[in-house]
Amino acid sequence: MKANELTAMSREQLQEKVKELKNELFGLRFQLATGQLQNTMQISELKRDIARCKTVLRQKDEA
Repeated sequence: MKANELTAMSREQLQEKVKELKNELFGLRFQLATGQLQNTMQISELKRDIARCKTVLRQKDEA
């Protein structure tokens, strides 16, 4: 997900996106633990997306 896409979202949309991404991350971690995950890079990509969302939320709080 691109940062400029996130800046166009409202605070509520960003908070909802963080929830969705965290749920998806939970699922991927579960798949990893059970040995079903094929691409482990997805976990780090999701973590980065969550961090981007939180960064944009923080910037909107300060503004």
